[in-house]
Amino acid sequence: MAAIDLLLSLAIPALILVHLLVAPYTKVEESFNIQATHDILVYGTPTKNVYQRLSSQYDHFDFPGAVPRTFIGPVLLAGIGQPIIALVGFQYAQLIVRGLLGLFNALALLVFERNVESAFGRSTARWYALLQLSQFHVLFYASRTLPNMFAFGLTTLAFSQLMGHPNERTQVWRYRLAIGTLTMATAVFRSELAILLTAITLYGLANSHISLGIVIPTFLLFFTTSLLLTIPIDSYFWQKPLWPELWGFYYNAILGSSSEWGVSPWHYYFTSALPKILMNPLSTVVLIPYALWNTGTRKQAQPLVVPSLLFVAIYSIQPHKEARFIFYVAPPLTATAALAANYIFTRRAKSAAFLLASVIIGGSVLVSFGISTVMLVISSLNYPGGEALSELRKLVTSSSSPDLQTVTIHTDVLSCMTGVTLFGQHPYPPNDPRPSNEITFNYDKTEDEHTLRNPSFWEKFDYVLAEDPTKVIGPWETVGVVEGFAGIELIRPGASSKSDVESGQDRVFGRGALVRKVKDATKELTGGWWIGPRMEPKIHMLRKMREGEARRAVTE
Repeated sequence: MAAIDLLLSLAIPALILVHLLVAPYTKVEESFNIQATHDILVYGTPTKNVYQRLSSQYDHFDFPGAVPRTFIGPVLLAGIGQPIIALVGFQYAQLIVRGLLGLFNALALLVFERNVESAFGRSTARWYALLQLSQFHVLFYASRTLPNMFAFGLTTLAFSQLMGHPNERTQVWRYRLAIGTLTMATAVFRSELAILLTAITLYGLANSHISLGIVIPTFLLFFTTSLLLTIPIDSYFWQKPLWPELWGFYYNAILGSSSEWGVSPWHYYFTSALPKILMNPLSTVVLIPYALWNTGTRKQAQPLVVPSLLFVAIYSIQPHKEARFIFYVAPPLTATAALAANYIFTRRAKSAAFLLASVIIGGSVLVSFGISTVMLVISSLNYPGGEALSELRKLVTSSSSPDLQTVTIHTDVLSCMTGVTLFGQHPYPPNDPRPSNEITFNYDKTEDEHTLRNPSFWEKFDYVLAEDPTKVIGPWETVGVVEGFAGIELIRPGASSKSDVESGQDRVFGRGALVRKVKDATKELTGGWWIGPRMEPKIHMLRKMREGEARRAVTE
């Protein structure tokens, strides 16, 4: 392997980890799996008084979500991550378990890249790596504990088996492996992948790659294995007979309840989501169509493109749409774009048109990578809840009196939706030996509006993380503000920033403070010009003022 191939291969896991470190917090969509992983690590799996211990300790009994989700992913992350966490410390547990998921998805992408090289040649594999590395969404979400991203590695491994092989028996075996892998992903993690499984199976049957005599036994074997895995484990953790993805299918497909989260037009995936996921506009507008049109690449492209687009087309019937629901097709469509890019690039010496096209394609990769970098920076500014919790813990620890032993904090809905997790609340496990003078933090996540309007409810808290401080009843002072991304702003010399006015005199913590420093330095260098993120207050850090206490300034 040439040095450039090694570098491109290593760049895939490296950039996934970079995205993790730049944006280490999570959002509400990831909460079930990240909280479940925490609970398994901290409380284990009891064998006595199971219901009583699980219901009193595990988060999903208090916050079950719209539909029950599988514990298979959290069990794997906790089991593999436990010895690593024991070695480096529990305060890094969230990074470690997310990193493990990211590395699994990176491994799947590397297997896919290797099979691209085996089927289409090394130069095509290089173009695939370059195009994949310049896509923001796959790298950013690869370590995020969404059910989709647990399934993503399996679907990528399945797609890696669909590239042609000269040996017919090997090709049949690969199709069986793809069907089996997709069956497990469907039964355990995401029921809508049944559409992709059907699309790939029908394509294989139509092109005589497989027969029903192969498909049916393979499906039954992997489907039965999946049920024997998910039903006992999930029935144990939920304490009732359960196949989670059957519930998910009933909720989304039969009841149509997913529409409560928003409805998008039928063409959303094709006109908005896919172009965003693939990032490079040439991939969707030029390269993929060219690969299908050109006789030199058509046969290689069809097994990757046809099932992918059929899946997206059928799934577009579902009213509720999100880009993450179709992440699975990013690798095969990127490989198709790489086929066209390589075909054009290898003919750059034959005509001026191919040379110009090669230069444009190369430039588009650089531009896409630059845009992806900007998107990473912007996306890292969207987790004010996680930042606020981290900053408040540091503030309380550094400024509290020595005799303070316990602090009680209320975290509001926005805080919990934008980064507050059990890992952040408890960076040390309950039985971990700590200094006797270390503060114990207790947390409350009450959401009931009636309770929140009761003045006596707020009396028990020392600190509050709140989006709207006017809704917090009683004598409170703002000790800091965490800002979040609110768009792009252009400031001319002599003009003031709207975000500075909104935050007023409150001390700004977290990424917002860093953005301000960069903005001030940039304006000084440019004579007052600035174009970049506009930040606005998202989470206010409030401290309870006791009777007779005057407001106090928070020092740097």
